[in-house]
Amino acid sequence: MLDCIKRSCRVVVAMGMALVAVPAAAEDLPVPKGEIVLTISGDISLRNQDDSAVFDMEMLRNLGEVTFATTTPWTDGVQEFTGVSVQVLAETLGVTEGTIKATAINDYAIDIPVSDAVEGGPILAYLQNGEPMSVRDKGPLWLVYPYDLNEAYQAEVIYSRSIWQLVRLDVAAD
Repeated sequence: MLDCIKRSCRVVVAMGMALVAVPAAAEDLPVPKGEIVLTISGDISLRNQDDSAVFDMEMLRNLGEVTFATTTPWTDGVQEFTGVSVQVLAETLGVTEGTIKATAINDYAIDIPVSDAVEGGPILAYLQNGEPMSVRDKGPLWLVYPYDLNEAYQAEVIYSRSIWQLVRLDVAAD
């Protein structure tokens, strides 16, 4: 219930008998003012455009920033990444279980279990070493795990989920 309050949910009286927390109306998820960088569809509870939730960079930043430093198999040395926690994004959209199909600009797609959306887990990075990432540099969004902070993240299956040039997420509940 506390999470629901944090997300501006309404309390509704159901037939005068019980209180039920329900997500606020779709208009409570702002409409992007800038260029859309991420579209999320499927089994989500908030939408702001037809059957999807669309985000510009400002909307993603407003969800809160996480920064960590890690090495990656694709870069030289330790890199600092800043972005929105996948856990926070999932909570914001009411996603608690299932699989997320992540798709890149070039149509590369990978399935990611919602169970990866944990505190201290992956982020949708939009800054690398304090700078926005261009498409040429794996941006504007790159799903990055804190590889050096958790040995479990140093596995081929995790590396395969580290999709860059991310543009779309489609959520399927179990």
